[in-house]
Parts: sequence; C-alpha cells; structure tokens
Amino acid sequence: MKKLLNIFLLLFAISFTVNAQQFKASVDKTTVGENERFQVYFEFEGGDYNKVQNFQGPAFKGLRKVGGPNQSQSMQIINGRVQSSITYSYVVVAPQKGTYTIESASLQYEGKTLSTNPIKINVVKAGSKQGGRKVGGISREELEKNCFIRAIPSKREAYLGEQIIVTYKLYTKLRVSGSKDSKAPVYSGFWSEELETGGSSGLKPEMFNGERYSTVVLSKVALFPNKVGTLTISPMEMLIPIVLNRRRSSNDYFDDFFNDPFFRRNETVDHWAKSKSLKIKVKELPAGKPASFNGVVGDFSFDAKINNTEVEVNEPVTVKINIKGTGNLKLLELPKPELPSGFEVYDPKYNENISRKNYVSGTKQIEYLIVPRVPGQKVIKPFEFSFFNPKTGKYESYSSDEFTINVKGSAGSFDAPSAGSGFSKEDIKLLSEDIRFIKTTVEPLEKRSGEVNIALWFWVMLVAPVIVLLITFGVIKRNEKLAGNVELIKSRKAEKQAKKRLKKAKKCLSDGNKDQFYTEVSSALNGYLEDKLNIQRADFTLDKAVVALSERNVDEDTITRVKAIFEKCEFARFAPGRDGMQAESDLYDETIRVIVKLENNISNRR
Repeated sequence: MKKLLNIFLLLFAISFTVNAQQFKASVDKTTVGENERFQVYFEFEGGDYNKVQNFQGPAFKGLRKVGGPNQSQSMQIINGRVQSSITYSYVVVAPQKGTYTIESASLQYEGKTLSTNPIKINVVKAGSKQGGRKVGGISREELEKNCFIRAIPSKREAYLGEQIIVTYKLYTKLRVSGSKDSKAPVYSGFWSEELETGGSSGLKPEMFNGERYSTVVLSKVALFPNKVGTLTISPMEMLIPIVLNRRRSSNDYFDDFFNDPFFRRNETVDHWAKSKSLKIKVKELPAGKPASFNGVVGDFSFDAKINNTEVEVNEPVTVKINIKGTGNLKLLELPKPELPSGFEVYDPKYNENISRKNYVSGTKQIEYLIVPRVPGQKVIKPFEFSFFNPKTGKYESYSSDEFTINVKGSAGSFDAPSAGSGFSKEDIKLLSEDIRFIKTTVEPLEKRSGEVNIALWFWVMLVAPVIVLLITFGVIKRNEKLAGNVELIKSRKAEKQAKKRLKKAKKCLSDGNKDQFYTEVSSALNGYLEDKLNIQRADFTLDKAVVALSERNVDEDTITRVKAIFEKCEFARFAPGRDGMQAESDLYDETIRVIVKLENNISNRR
C-alpha cells in the first residue's frame, strides 16, 4: 500500500511539473525547398514571462539565419487565472538540400534551466513555381494552400439518431481582414444544433501536415442523422479579404529592414476559402428494440417520483419524471402515466435545460398533477423509458417503481364537477364573488339653480385639439419635404449614429473586450462616412471615401488621420500583439476628434 502511495505521489508530481512551465520549439514547415525561407519558434508558457532570463538560441548549423530573434509576448485570462507566454522567432534559409537538425534552445526561469527538443528539417530541391492566374502577386493555388477551411467530424460512421460533432476551422498563413460573406453547409438528412465555440476569436498556432498555421474555430455544430445511408454535407465557404504585401521587383534587402505593416505597401484581395464536403455513413439501429423504445439515441439516466402516497379525496398528487444525458433532447418524448379509474389528470408542465457547449446535453422534465376523486387504494403502473446507447451498441431500459396511493375519505366529501365540465375548484370559489346584488335604495335628488359658469379647462380642451392639429400638419409637411431628400436625412443623422457606435466601443474598452472595441471604432467611422458622404454600404471602400472627402475640400491632414484610424483598427484586430489601454483610449479620443472635425468641415461647405 505504501508503495502504491509513493507511485501515486510521483505521478502527481510529474503531472504538476508538466502542467506548469513548458518551453517548446516548432517550425512553420518541416519540409522546405532550397533557399526557401521558413520560421522557427521557441515558445515559453505556463509562467510569468517577466521572470524569463538568459535565452540562448541554437547555432543553426548548416542553415543561414536571416532574421531574429524576434520577441513577442501574450497574456490571457482563462477561468479567472492569468496565463502568459513569450515567443522567440527566427527566419532561416536552407541553402542546400539535405536533412538538418535545429538544436535545442535554452532559458532560465526561477533558477531552473529549460531546454527545447531538437527539430529535424528536410530540405528538398527547389521546384518550379506554381502557375495559374495571379492576384495581388500571388496565384490562386498559393491562396488555396495558405488559407483554407477544414471540416473536422467527430466520427465518419454513426448510428441513426447518433450525435456527431463537426468543427469548422480556418487555417491560414496569410494576414486576414475579417470576412465579407459566407455560405453555410447544407445538412441534408440531419437534424442540426449550433454549438458554442468558447467565445475565443484569437488566432492560435497549429501544425497541420508538417506545416505551421494560425487557426481559429469558425463554428461547431451537432448533427443527428435521421435517415440511413451515406449522407453528404456540402462545404462551408467564406469570402475572406487577405492583406498582401506587394512583392519587390528586385532583391533589395532594404525591404527586409522595413519589414513592418506601417512601412509596407499593402493591397487586399478577396479569397473564397472553403472546406471539403463530408460523407457520413449512417447505420440502421440493430434489432431487438424494447417495447418502450421510441427512437431515442444517446446516453441517459431516468428517474420518476411521486410526492405523496397518503392523500384525501380531491387532494392533488404530483408525479415528476426526469431524464438527463447527452443526445437530441428536443425530439425526446417522455412517457405518459397509465392511471387507474377515479383519477382526474391536468395538462402537464414541461421544463427543459439544454447545454450546447461541446455537445448537446441537459435535462428534460415533465410534471403531472393528478387528483383522486374516489377513495380506495390506487396503483399507478411503472413508467418505462428505453434508448439506444451508441457507446455500448446496445439498448438500455429503465423502469420506475410501482406507485400505490391510499386515498382516504368518501366520494361525497366534495361535490366535484365532472372532468368534462371545464370548471376547476378555483372557478367555483370565485363564482360567488362575481355576483353582485342590485341596488334598491336611491339618495334624494336635488335641483340645481343659478347661472351656469363654464370652467377655464373647458375652453382649453376646446382649443387644444386645433393647436395640436396645426402642429401635426406642420410636422407632416416638414417630414414629407425631408423624405424627398434621403441624402440630407442620412447626413443629418450621421453624427448621432456614430456617437451611438462609439458608446458601444467605450463599453467594450471598459469591459476589457479589445477585439470588439476595435470593431466598434472601425464601424463607427465607417458608418459615419457612408451616411455623410452618401456612399452605399455595398460600394463603400476607404479609397472611395478619401476621394469623396477630397471633393468636399476636406484638408489633407484630416484625411490622413482618417486613414490612420482605419489602418490602426485593422492591424490591432488581426495582429498577434495588442496595444495598451492608454493607446486604445487615445485611439477612441482621436476618432471623436476626427468625426467632429469632419462634421464641421463638411457641414460648413454644403
């Protein structure tokens, strides 16, 4: 026993160490061509990166280092715990084909020395460049290789009604700028339920087919097949703007020096990223179905209870049935009670609590209210529930206990209405309160004499409708005049709408939601320019807005500030790093100042 305890403590200590600090190496691709550049990453995580000291990179024997080490930090809060990481990256070139080893890197953390594992790189002979029509200096084949969507099913073979989870994930090596449009898959032959994706919008590194990509989960869906055979799920498609650097025409290494988004001349191209279609083989449920089986597939528990077994005549009894587990709870039918004679049953109460986090699960409950009208010992038959469990490949059945209710009293103790009368006991109690007697006495009547004085309020009420009518008529005429000038209406409301969006941005900033903050700031300025310059949303581009501002004689300094805000928002939303709170607050104030400046310039020149 002592030996087992020591082994357990050792395993616990090892587990704790593994889950503490990690220092690992990775590359963006393990097979490269001669003189082809590739990235090498050394990442420390699981501790405070401010305590990292004495990083020592490898020698890169046989390889040529052309950049690095570049350093980046990140921090995130998960379940209330702060997690940080620091990454050192290099740009490396392999001049000749062969197999090379990137040796270990090391660093010190709280007095301990951590090292990475060596990585093998296979360098092959450089092949011919990919052909095909090029967009923005890059071919469609290269776009499809470097930016695509994967549809990842939890299984490709399932039983009828069994839950299948499909995750749609974007893989990219390029700088993406949000998304413009999308085409959802068609789940023909399935019942579908959208799942939560965890709320994480940041890009995460992931190796796929020996190459490193930045990935993000686009959506997750739970599918329940409702027919047998090989079912096909159509691809997910998404129109993604990709920001490309204009390639230099010569080997000018000054371009490498200015390797920063603010110094590069970029252009954006649209790319339809898509997943492959999925084929799912759906099998028929096996033979031997129980009599109580009604098509439920999953893993469930079952419980039935009664609140009282000793009651008086006309005293209500509550029967509760509860089912909990994973599966398609929406289509699950709960068993109905088989009551003996002498009971009146009311419409049941349903309650369900469904979770859609990693899969569809939850509870479903039904509550029956039954009222005994006849004394005696009454027996309610057991409730039965059956389902097919795909984990075991077998049918499983539950059966509750038999409920015996002892009803006391006599049938005449309450003059109950028949079940078909449509009245309840509450209706009978309230009936006497609804009847009122006719008043038979009258107070003496008095005759009024003298002059009749008309009160001031009478004249006010007489004249007020005329005034209101005139005001309403004037407002209608004004609105009709404005309705004929849509451009003027949108222009007048532009600043008001921008202020509303900026209020949302300020709330996101105070809540710490930086990604949404930059989205709201960009939307506020974008919407203001659309309304103020009368540019349709579908036709809006920054270039068109700049031209329209120039035509309205807006000064060049203001136009430059507008462009700077857009570039800052785009870069902050998709770059791996994040600015500080002060920089974001400055951006918010700058956006307000620019909108006020535009409002004054454009309105004064109308």
